[in-house]
Amino acid sequence: MLKALSRHWPEYLMEAAGLGLFMISACVFATLLEYPGSPIHHAVPDPFLRRVLMGLAMAVTAVGIIYSPWGKQSGAHINPSITFSFWYLGKIEHWDAVFYVVAQFAGAAVGTVLAAVLLGRALADPHVGYAVTMPGMVGVAAAFAVEASISFLLMTVVLLTSNVSRLAPYTGLFCACLVAVYITFTAPLSGMSINPARSFGSALVADQWTNLWIYFAAPPLGMWLAAELYHRVKGRHAVKCCKLHHENDKRCIFRCNYQRAAQAPIHLVTQP
Repeated sequence: MLKALSRHWPEYLMEAAGLGLFMISACVFATLLEYPGSPIHHAVPDPFLRRVLMGLAMAVTAVGIIYSPWGKQSGAHINPSITFSFWYLGKIEHWDAVFYVVAQFAGAAVGTVLAAVLLGRALADPHVGYAVTMPGMVGVAAAFAVEASISFLLMTVVLLTSNVSRLAPYTGLFCACLVAVYITFTAPLSGMSINPARSFGSALVADQWTNLWIYFAAPPLGMWLAAELYHRVKGRHAVKCCKLHHENDKRCIFRCNYQRAAQAPIHLVTQP
């Protein structure tokens, strides 16, 4: 534990900062789009169009984090469910996984607190509600099913793209596109979380714990099922690394097949 903490603390802080920035962005754009006193809210009266704009804003935020220098070094999981799935696949050491998850929850909480200080009553307004994720009119069971399903699809896309050389550099873009689509179409159904830490950050500041268990259970379940399916079809060794962007000059703290390939000796075959 101490060895992991002493060697990899920069990556833990990067994960915390990444999710903290994501939460600040989510709170800012939720306020701009949903607060009744916002001029943007009045300029865009259609709730569907506001969700489209929110989806685009969060997609751009995700891309910025994933392809930032810090995201390239930490791997930009910024989601305990992703970290858990890669740990299950054997790509991340036990204590690194623990500290990643702790950092993600801490970052989400700090980010939401900072957003609350910055935005004040506007973020607390019931129309914004600290960007809390809540089940929609379809009910709790449907919200759980939606969260598990979209989490399964997201992790499947991560695994399918990050382990194909020509697609790997664009994994973050694929994820961002899914985030935009999810917010646009599934937010009215489940609140669109796919991230236990993200939901925790909002719930903590809002003191709103109703149905939080959905977002603690469904995303990890969905992503674990995707990891298990990929493992059974492709095998564990088909997973090269657990960074969302690996082709860069930043260090990698994971059980990385890229590093093994680079370190493997080259045997030259000469003709007699």
